[in-house]
Amino acid sequence: MNKTFNDKFLWGGAVAAHQFEGGYKEGGKGLSIADFMTLGSHETPRELTDTIEAGKYYPNHKASDFYHHYKEDIKLMAEMGFKAFRTSIAWTRIFPNGDETQPNEAGLEFYDKVFDELLRYGIEPVVTLSHFEMPIHLVKEYGGWSNRKLIDFFARYAHVCFERFHTKVKYWMTFNEINNQTDYSSDLLVYENSGIKFKPGDNKEELMYQAAHYELVASAQAVQIGHAIDPSLKIGCMIAFCPIYPASSRPEDILFTQKAMDTRYYFGDVHVNGEYPTWMKPYFEEKGINLDITPEDLAILKNGTVDYIAFSYYMSFMAKYTDHMDYREYEDLFPNPYVKANDWGWQIDPVGLRYSMNWMQTRWHKPMFIVENGLGAYDKMTDDHKIHDSYRIEYLRNHISEMKKAVVEDGADLIGYLPWGCIDLVAASTGEMKKRYGFVYVDADDYGQGSMKRYPKDSFYWYQKVIKSNGADLD
Repeated sequence: MNKTFNDKFLWGGAVAAHQFEGGYKEGGKGLSIADFMTLGSHETPRELTDTIEAGKYYPNHKASDFYHHYKEDIKLMAEMGFKAFRTSIAWTRIFPNGDETQPNEAGLEFYDKVFDELLRYGIEPVVTLSHFEMPIHLVKEYGGWSNRKLIDFFARYAHVCFERFHTKVKYWMTFNEINNQTDYSSDLLVYENSGIKFKPGDNKEELMYQAAHYELVASAQAVQIGHAIDPSLKIGCMIAFCPIYPASSRPEDILFTQKAMDTRYYFGDVHVNGEYPTWMKPYFEEKGINLDITPEDLAILKNGTVDYIAFSYYMSFMAKYTDHMDYREYEDLFPNPYVKANDWGWQIDPVGLRYSMNWMQTRWHKPMFIVENGLGAYDKMTDDHKIHDSYRIEYLRNHISEMKKAVVEDGADLIGYLPWGCIDLVAASTGEMKKRYGFVYVDADDYGQGSMKRYPKDSFYWYQKVIKSNGADLD
């Protein structure tokens, strides 16, 4: 392929505040849901405790300590040649409890410093408003996103952020991976997204759809607020995209997989089209799902559609029809025998990225932005502080190659590529540090023990070359 990406293509990397910043009580920051999640592993789920308990380790409290290392870390990003850096604003740095009327100035000043430092190197900040960092007070006092009141709290928070930072931040996202909660059997996924702790007897599916509705309304309202403050802002949604393939050419498998994709990605339909897809009304009626949806909500959705689709891509799934046509993520997905998996069971499917981009372009007709992609792996540092991560280079090379095909051969409209965890951070699913994604090694173990020094990996220099060549040199 002689063609490549345009000169404005945004190469860079991505993190989230709660997995990267640390400083969990500094600068007037309040406690978020992430601050109550213990260390887990692939075999042991993270625990969601009601209080911070002695004797249990909460890895997000320290994370990678970007709060104190941001100048050093941004300098490393600049050395790689980053054009953009995605992070989130920790909601509790701005509104420690979430329901205050006035923001915390110290929190705003911290992000002023971070954004100014990025801009000093010509790096575009790309900012998520809500990345699994809801104030714990909103969970305990209001029941999280099961309560309509959170729409107004989020709107106030969004307004403050847009007003303060609109001259520094052009690209925004509202809710991170909002669609992960379709697996409502997972307490962790629903809690991270919506701050809901299920009780015995709850209709989990109904609660999930209700919380998602309030979030979608809040997202649309935020889009309207941002555009009113500065029409030049680009405000997108953020979808966890994992394509679901049919297990066979059996018609029932094909139809079932179509319904599975509709269920997992209806969030994108609402974000882009401003209305619910037609299949949902009869589905809710059949399942006896009754939601609080007002005419005013529907008007907000219609007038608050997003400017672009941001998405993460890590893996693909496979599904087949068994004895029901309604998709149940917690029981209907199977390993694909045609692709291998990493050490945490995530299936590695570079071609699936190209497929996903084509699927989204055909369905949503919006610019796309890859804001997460990467390989969580065990990295070993040598005695001379080298990290030879050829497996990460191979993973990224294969995915960038398929991304490039989607752009230059298929005509996909892509804003940029921001691999996940560009500097090592705490893994969201397990809380581990040893599940490393970065181009830069952070000397810390799962319990935060270590020097916190930063060491470039082999992939650091490889990605530096990729960016300098604008994706032409992947060797």
